Parts: sequence; structure tokens; C-alpha cells
Amino acid sequence: QVQLVESGGGLVQPGGSLRLSCVASSGIFAGNTMGWYRQAPGKERELVASISSGGTANYADSVKGRFTISRDKALNTVYLQMNSLKVEDTAVYYCNKFFRPGSWGQGTQVTVSS
Repeated sequence: QVQLVESGGGLVQPGGSLRLSCVASSGIFAGNTMGWYRQAPGKERELVASISSGGTANYADSVKGRFTISRDKALNTVYLQMNSLKVEDTAVYYCNKFFRPGSWGQGTQVTVSS
């Protein structure tokens, strides 16, 4: 049973933008703080941004001012708008609950390269 489906990744030049989407099952999304995570090759998975059910957002210092997280309750969807992308943003991006993440989806690959 697929519970998290990420999409929107791709290849973009430094300075470019991408918008990621994550459709979650209602059991995961409703009432939960959701997060976007990323994992670069050879590195641990890290939290990039989170958003509470009430819309309060928090960001890792590395993306603050460049990324914006949002959510659409009607669509059970979490978004990550990524602007001013840098080479070091290259990673597979995942979404999941912020507190006690469950099974992970396939993620979406973001590659920033000239």
C-alpha cells in the first residue's frame, strides 16, 4: 500500500527552481507535522523543512530563505518550493511525518548541475 508519493524532481542549473510535491495517505497527513528530508550520496538523511498541521514552518539553516514548505489539507499534499538551488542541494528528497517517521516512499531525485 503506497502511502507517500514524491514527485517534481529533476535536473536544474545552479540558481534554478523546482517545486516538489508529496501526496500522503490521510492516515499520515491529517493532523501531523510533515517534513521534507533529503539524502545525498554517502550522507545521512537530513531534515530540510517541516510544517505543522497549523501551518508553522521551520527550515534547516542551509535552506532558509531559499526553500518554502507548504501543505494543502484538501489534497493531503505537502509541497517544497526550492529557489536559488545550489550544487550541494543535490540529493534524493523524501517526505514523511516529522515525529516518528514511518515507511519511506521512493523519493524524488534533485540534481543541481551546470
